[in-house]
Amino acid sequence: MDQFLQNTINGIQLGSIYVLIALGYTMVYGVLRLINFAHSDVFMVGAYVGYFASRWLKVKQQVTLLGGLVQLLPVLLISMTVCVALGLLIERLAYRPLRRAPRLTALITAIGISLFLEGAAQLPFVFGVDPKFYPEILPSGPEATLHVGQNLTISQNQLVLVITAFVLMAILWFIVQRTKMGKAMRAVSHDFDAAALMGINTDAVISFTFGLGAALAAAGGVLFGALTFKSILPLMGVQMGIKAFVAAVVGGIGSIPGAMLGGLLMGLSESFVKGAPHVKIGSYDFDPSRWVDALAFVILIVVLLVRPAGLLGKNTPEKV
Repeated sequence: MDQFLQNTINGIQLGSIYVLIALGYTMVYGVLRLINFAHSDVFMVGAYVGYFASRWLKVKQQVTLLGGLVQLLPVLLISMTVCVALGLLIERLAYRPLRRAPRLTALITAIGISLFLEGAAQLPFVFGVDPKFYPEILPSGPEATLHVGQNLTISQNQLVLVITAFVLMAILWFIVQRTKMGKAMRAVSHDFDAAALMGINTDAVISFTFGLGAALAAAGGVLFGALTFKSILPLMGVQMGIKAFVAAVVGGIGSIPGAMLGGLLMGLSESFVKGAPHVKIGSYDFDPSRWVDALAFVILIVVLLVRPAGLLGKNTPEKV
C-alpha cells in the first residue's frame, strides 16, 4: 500500500506539470482550432527565464518553507510575465496574419516557430546547449520531508508544486467561468463567426487565450526546473510537449476539464509503470520502465478507439 500511495503522489506531481502545459494546447485549439506546437517551447523558455531570474535575484536555499516561497514567487511571476509577452508576440506576428489561411498553413507555421525557438535557444549567446541547474530554494533533508507510515514520504517540493499547480487551475477555472473575458472565450470557442457578429472582439480574445496559456506553460517550466528535475535543456520541451499534447487529446482537445484529467492520468500512468517490478519472461528480463515513453501513445490509441473525441470531449459535426 505504501508503494501504491508513493507512486500516486509522484504521479500527481508529474501530472500537474503535464496539466499546466496541456491547458495551453486545449485553450488555443478551443478558440482557434489550431494546434500550437510552439507551446512546448514556451514551456522551455519559461524554465530558462526562471533560471536566470533566480540568478538575478540571488536565490538561495532557505531554512524555512515560508522563506523559500517568498523567493520562489517572484521567480514564478517574472517567468510568467516574460512568457505572456512571448505568447502574444507569436500570436500577433505568426498566427494572426494566417487567420483565414488554410489550417495546414497555420499548422506548418506552428511547427516552424517551434523549430525556430529550439534552434535559437541552443545558440551560445542565448541559452547554449549545456544544461543549466536551478539552485535549491525550498528546505531539504529529513526535517523538510513528511513521513507517513514506514516507507511513504512527501517532500516539501512535491507539496508546493502540486498546491501551486492546483491554485493556478482554480484561477483559470474562475477566469473562464466567472469573468467577462472568460464568457467571451467560451462564446468564441462555441461559434467564432457568431461571436464576432455579436460584437465580441475576437482578436482580443485570441490574444488573451495565447497569453493565458503561455503563463501556465511558464509556471510549469519553473516548477519543472526548480522543484522537480533541477536541470533544464533547450530541447526539454519536445518530450514534455508531446506527452502534454497527448494528455490534451486523451482528455478531449478543447475541453479544459479534459486537459486536467488527461494530464493527471498521464502522470499517474508513468509513475506506476516506472515503479512496476521487473518481469521474467523465460530468459528475458522485462523492465516496464523502459517503455514509459511509449506509454502515452498506448493510452492515446486505447482511449481514441473507445472514445474518439477523448474522455470528456464532445463529437461536433463539421459544418458544410
